[in-house]
Amino acid sequence: MPPILATCQTNFEQGVALALHLWPALTLAVQNNWGGADSSDKRDWFAGAIVELFPDLSKTTAAPSTSTTVPATQNGTAAAPSADDEPDQTDVETVLLQVMLDEFEVNVDDDSAFEVAEQVMRVRNECLRGKFDEVAALQRRFDSRKGTKVVGVLTRADDEDQETDWDTDDDEDEEDSDEDEEMGDAPPVKKEKEPIEVDEDGFTKVTRKKK
Repeated sequence: MPPILATCQTNFEQGVALALHLWPALTLAVQNNWGGADSSDKRDWFAGAIVELFPDLSKTTAAPSTSTTVPATQNGTAAAPSADDEPDQTDVETVLLQVMLDEFEVNVDDDSAFEVAEQVMRVRNECLRGKFDEVAALQRRFDSRKGTKVVGVLTRADDEDQETDWDTDDDEDEEDSDEDEEMGDAPPVKKEKEPIEVDEDGFTKVTRKKK
C-alpha cells in the first residue's frame, strides 16, 4: 500500500531541510552569523521557502505513483501536481543563490548550489513516487556530522577578492558545535515568512527578512 500524501509531503520537507543543513556554504554563513543574530532561524525559513516553491502534496487527492510525477485526478479540484506545476532544478538553484546573497550576503561562486538543487529534485521525485531512500541517505549524512564544524572562506558580497573554499574540522571541541544545532536532531522547517514570488518579467523576488 503506498504511503499517504501527508507522509510524502513531510518527508519532502525533511529532505529539503537536511539538504540545506548539509550545505557547507550555508553552514559556514550560519556559524559566522553572516545573516545576523537570527541566522539559524533564517536557515529554517530558507528550507520552508524552497519547499513552498513546490505544490503541497498533502493538499492533493492522488496517491503516490511509480511514475516520475503523481498523476492528476479526474474529478478532484485539488488534483495532484503536474509537471507544469513543478519548478525545475534551475529554478531551485536560482532561489538558493539569491537567498544566500540577499539574506546572508554570500556569493556562492562554485557548483555547490547546483548540487543542493540536484539533491532537492531527487528528494522531490522520490517523494512523488512514495519513496524516501534519498531522505534516509541525507539523514545518515546529517547524523554523521555530529561534533564537526565547517571552516573555510566564502566570497561575501562586500569582499570580491576572497576565494571560495571550505573543509570540516573533526577535532573541534563540543563547544564549537554549539554554534550550530545539535547534529542528532532533525532540522526544522519554518514557513511563516512570505513566500518567494516571480514578477511579471519572470524574475524571482525574495522578501528580505527584517533584521
